[in-house]
Amino acid sequence: MDVNEGDGTDSTIDPRPQRGVVAVRVVDYELFRVPPRWLFLRLETSNGTVGWGEPVVEGRARTVETAVEELLETYLLGEDPLRIEDHWQTMYRGGFYRGGPVLMSAIAGIDQALWDIKGKHHDAPVYELLGGRARDRVRVYQWVGGDRPAGVAKAAAEKVEEGFTALKMNATAELRRIDTPQAVDDAVERLSQVREAVGPAVDIGVDFHGRVSKPMAKRLAKALEPNEPFFLEEPVLPEHNDALPEIAQHTTTPIATGERMFSRWDFKEVFEQGVVDVIQPDLSHAGGITEVHKIAAMAEAYDVALAPHCPLGPIALAACLQVDATSPNVLIQEQSLDIHYNEQSDVLEYLTDPSVFDFEDGFVALPEEPGLGIDVDERHVREMADDVDWHNPVWRHEDGSVAEW
Repeated sequence: MDVNEGDGTDSTIDPRPQRGVVAVRVVDYELFRVPPRWLFLRLETSNGTVGWGEPVVEGRARTVETAVEELLETYLLGEDPLRIEDHWQTMYRGGFYRGGPVLMSAIAGIDQALWDIKGKHHDAPVYELLGGRARDRVRVYQWVGGDRPAGVAKAAAEKVEEGFTALKMNATAELRRIDTPQAVDDAVERLSQVREAVGPAVDIGVDFHGRVSKPMAKRLAKALEPNEPFFLEEPVLPEHNDALPEIAQHTTTPIATGERMFSRWDFKEVFEQGVVDVIQPDLSHAGGITEVHKIAAMAEAYDVALAPHCPLGPIALAACLQVDATSPNVLIQEQSLDIHYNEQSDVLEYLTDPSVFDFEDGFVALPEEPGLGIDVDERHVREMADDVDWHNPVWRHEDGSVAEW
C-alpha cells in the first residue's frame, strides 16, 4: 500500500484523518512466524527507524497475524509513530466490538513496536519515557517440569545451582472435576520433593493452569500449603474468577492470576474482590506496554503485586522489563529460557547480543539501550521464518471428554 496516496474518502469518516505535516510516518511492516511458536512484527518508519513487537496468541498465531494486518492497514500506516496513546485508543475504541485475546494481542505487539521506535527516536530506553527506573534489576523465576510435571525435584536443584532463587512448576496434569485423594497426594508429593531439594530459601510458584475445578482447587490449596508455595497461579479459569473469594478462604498462600485477562477492565473485578495478591498480565496479550503500565498502577492502588506473564520470546520479555523497571509493585518476572515449549528455538537465538538477558543471582539487569533495549538479529529471524503453526495439545479424560490443558 502506498501510504502517500489518498483514497478519496470523506475525512469525517476516515479513521486516519489528516493532522497536518507529519515529520516521521509509519511506512511499512512485516510479520514473521518463527519457531517455537512466536510471531514477530517489524515496523518501519519513513526515516528508517525499525521497531519490533511480539503480537501472538500461542496456538492462534495466524489469526493474530490477520488482526495485526487489519489494524495497520486501517489505522496506522502513514501515521506519526510517536502518538502512541492516540493510536492505542484508536485501535481499541475505533472498533464497536472490543477486547478479547486476538484483538488485544494484535494491539499489544503493535504497541511494543511503537514504543521501540519512540525510544530509539529519543535515544532512551522506554522506561525512561515512562517516568524512569524504580529499580536497577528485576528478579526472575525459572520453569521446571513440563505440562504433566515429572522429574521436578532434580530439575529444581539444577536451576538453583545455576543461581535462580525462584522456580515455577505445574501443580498437576489433567484432573477430573472431582478427583481422587491419590491425585491430591501426588501433587503434594511433587511439591514436597521440590521443597526438600531446594530448601526454604527458594520460592516455588505452583501453577494450576486453569485446569483445576473449584472443588479441587479448594482441596489442593489447603493440601499444598504446608510446603509454602510462593503463589498459587490461576487456581480456576478466569471465567470463574467469582469463585476466588471462596478458594482464598481455604489457604493463606498468595493467589495469582491474570494471564488470560486482557485489559484494565478485565482486572477490575479481581481488584474489587480483594483476594488476589499477584496479577500476571501478559505484555503480548493485554494491550502491550501502554495498557499493562496502567494495569500495574491500578494494582498498586489495591496493594496487589505485579508479575508479568511471559512464556514467550525476547521481544515480549524486553517489553516486560520496561514496565517492570517503572512499577514499584513488581514482584518477579517470568521468562521462558529452557521452558518445555522451546524445543526448536530459544529466546537468546534471535538476539545479536544475548548478554542483555544474562541472569545473575536470580536477577536480570535492566536493558540500557534505546527503545526496548534489544537488538533483534533480523537475518536470523528471516532464516527461521516459516509456516509455523503451533497448537496446544487437546487432552481428554478416560471417558473421552475434553480435559483442560
